Amino acid sequence: MMTSQKILKKAKFSDFIKLLSDDYEVYVPVKKGNHRYLKKYAGNVDEIVIGEVRPVEPLKAFFSRAREVVAHGFKNDVPRPDNKPYAIIGVKACDLKGFKIQDFVFANSDEQDPFYARNRAENLIVSADCTCAIDTCFCLALGIQPFPEENFDINLSQIEDGFVVQAGSDKGRALVEKNPSLFENASDGQVRARDQQRSRVRGLVETNIKEHEVPHQDRFKDIIKNSESALWEEESRTCVECGACNTICPTCHCFLLYDQKVGESTQRFRIWDSCMIKDFARVAGGGNPRPKLWMRLRNRFEKKFDYFPRVSGVYACTGCGRCISACPAEIDIRKVLKKLVDNK
Repeated sequence: MMTSQKILKKAKFSDFIKLLSDDYEVYVPVKKGNHRYLKKYAGNVDEIVIGEVRPVEPLKAFFSRAREVVAHGFKNDVPRPDNKPYAIIGVKACDLKGFKIQDFVFANSDEQDPFYARNRAENLIVSADCTCAIDTCFCLALGIQPFPEENFDINLSQIEDGFVVQAGSDKGRALVEKNPSLFENASDGQVRARDQQRSRVRGLVETNIKEHEVPHQDRFKDIIKNSESALWEEESRTCVECGACNTICPTCHCFLLYDQKVGESTQRFRIWDSCMIKDFARVAGGGNPRPKLWMRLRNRFEKKFDYFPRVSGVYACTGCGRCISACPAEIDIRKVLKKLVDNK
């Protein structure tokens, strides 16, 4: 159950960030040119951009690090980093959707991943509405609104007066309730201003979807099962196997374990892996069930649009468009989905 909606005035925003920095290592969204990215807070609030759209980095980087030590030698204890937990500010709804897949993989089984589970429990999510859309945004086609509805602790909806605040967890409610000097009750007019802005941004994303002819997820059923190899061969022709589409994706989660000697001890590392790389599926003896690049591209789509809907009821795509921006081969997931739907 949500608390009543509050307003955080612009003049008190810096106090809010400073409050968080007492208990958390705070990361804030900033903008340089046309690029938005997350930066460790160092006292300057003027460069923070709360609204706009998602940053370049996926949220998963704060919950499953790209490279981390998971064991020291053969000790049973789980290594713990020295840093404070994170407070990530300005998280968008497309990244929050990624939790549905990441949680299913790392936190909903009998054997939970201790690193991921600890980060989920300790880190703070301060999400924010999108206040614009970029060409690659198509979240609505995946049933996601351009504003957070779940999986956040506190949400900020930027309006002219400041931010309409909504608590979405016990942790978020406690933070709001313990700091009444920062948060006032939001007026009906302020809530209306938020709703009007949400409607405007929805219109921008809908325009994107129409212009790029992106099919809605209601049409995705069986699109992989009935696809022909010729489509995948064509789409994979320019792929260079860089793995950018996997590492930048908020739902991709595959990893590789390896041991490395560090000083006099041996450490086990976990790093992100990519299903687009040839050796990803290679087994002992050199066998590889997906030796061709087109097979690996098909597998990537199969995982997102067939496997996860079957096992978790959720498509493993958030419509964030990061893979489109990151791909040097200009493989556009929206165009592939259209071809798959049209050929079904």
